[in-house]
Amino acid sequence: MAYTSSAPLPSNSSSDEGGIFIPSEESVLQKHVAFFDRNHDGIVYPWETFQGFRAIGCGLTLSTIAAIFINMGLSQKTRHGNFSLLFPIDIKNIHKAVHSSDSGVYDSNGRFVPLKFDEMFKKYAHTHPNALTSDEVMALLKGNRVPKDYKGWVAAWTEWKILYILCKDKKGLLHKETVRGVYDGSLFERLEKEHSSKNKKHCEPVV
Repeated sequence: MAYTSSAPLPSNSSSDEGGIFIPSEESVLQKHVAFFDRNHDGIVYPWETFQGFRAIGCGLTLSTIAAIFINMGLSQKTRHGNFSLLFPIDIKNIHKAVHSSDSGVYDSNGRFVPLKFDEMFKKYAHTHPNALTSDEVMALLKGNRVPKDYKGWVAAWTEWKILYILCKDKKGLLHKETVRGVYDGSLFERLEKEHSSKNKKHCEPVV
């Protein structure tokens, strides 16, 4: 389903005259997911998730697994339980897919909670105040686990593992500002530009 000017829009999102989906200013989670909406129609299909991961520099295997896992896991939650073999994710309802056993940085409406974000680093960033090591990421995941919430454990572990692999620095540190950029989606845009720039350099003819 694409959002067009003739269709009613949800109160927390909008569309321009060309029918392009515009994430809500209040929902940081919508902005996070909107990066993967490659045709800007408010719906994310598995192939768009795959394209988004490839755009930020992920390999074929990781991009494929991520697309399958993410879309199969979130689709029905954002579509009022309606099942589709295409596993679309409806961005306007993405707040309904917020899972437990996570940091709580997104509230139930998909809004960013600065206090929770700062608390996360105060509690787990012991080596460096503004960065997390691999061990500290694992401690964070264990600390957020809800008993017997196995789906939440897997979802949180997958999200943070991919983030750490993609964004750690040469010293193995995951910086606070980097994590902040993931929550609002701005990091994805930066990684896409960096990856595109590298590809252009590789394609330049040697004179």
